[in-house]
Amino acid sequence: MIKLGKRNELEVLREVDFGMYLDAGEVGDVLLPRRYIPEGTKVGDTVDVFLYLDTEERLVATTETPLVEVNEFAYLEVKWVNEFGAFLDWGLMKDLFCPFGEQKMKMLKGRKYLIYCYIDPVTYRIVASAKLEKFLSDEMPPYHSGDEVDILIQQKSDLGMKAIVEGKYKGLLFDNEIFQPLHTGDRLKAFVKQVRSDGKIDLKLQKYFGKKRITTFSDQLLQYLKGCDDGFCPFHDKSDAEDIYNTFGVSKKTFKRGVGDLYKHQFITLEEGGIRLTAKGAAEDVED
Repeated sequence: MIKLGKRNELEVLREVDFGMYLDAGEVGDVLLPRRYIPEGTKVGDTVDVFLYLDTEERLVATTETPLVEVNEFAYLEVKWVNEFGAFLDWGLMKDLFCPFGEQKMKMLKGRKYLIYCYIDPVTYRIVASAKLEKFLSDEMPPYHSGDEVDILIQQKSDLGMKAIVEGKYKGLLFDNEIFQPLHTGDRLKAFVKQVRSDGKIDLKLQKYFGKKRITTFSDQLLQYLKGCDDGFCPFHDKSDAEDIYNTFGVSKKTFKRGVGDLYKHQFITLEEGGIRLTAKGAAEDVED
């Protein structure tokens, strides 16, 4: 089945001066303009293409990779604005349209906005919306404490940073548990702290492994020590917090906790002026 706004594997039917026509089944033949044809492609080959509508609303194929596909969120820049709405750069020749009715505030040229890409059920056009909440699921998320998830940073809130979890659910990182700069549009890994009764997910950027309380930073620190000369790191509990942050991207509290985790598991020894990797630490990773 052909999927508009998605990648499709289509067979080359015939070649013409300006490109190749691909078999799109019941939709008919779809043009792949010559500029996008992979070198060496011939009739009968199957090509991986993205399908969208051109400026004349005709179905067309491209081998370029857009910055967002249908049913996905992305952080895109406005290229231009007219009396109907804003046009966003999504990496293709034809810009992605966001009508005024789908803007939370009037979009401005040169600014970036978090949007959701979808197919308008009336016009059948691929469009964008900045009204994200209506595209997030109200279903109970299928996650448990400690599960690793992909998140997209949405915006600042009174409690911390809102995030979109696995492109579908509402999540939140609390201010007092954020130890690195975060911005709208950032994509990163996080861990489920808990799933609330309302379906919203409390998140952490560090993971706890049962009673061991081994964090992902402990693993980061362990790997860092393995790359140091003689396994020695010149940081300790008296080191300057700014120096720790500039080196590891975490707070001094997180650093000290990571040191404690590794020391408890005999992966390091504490020395004057720093910490040193033990033979046990050099041979093992932090367990999940």
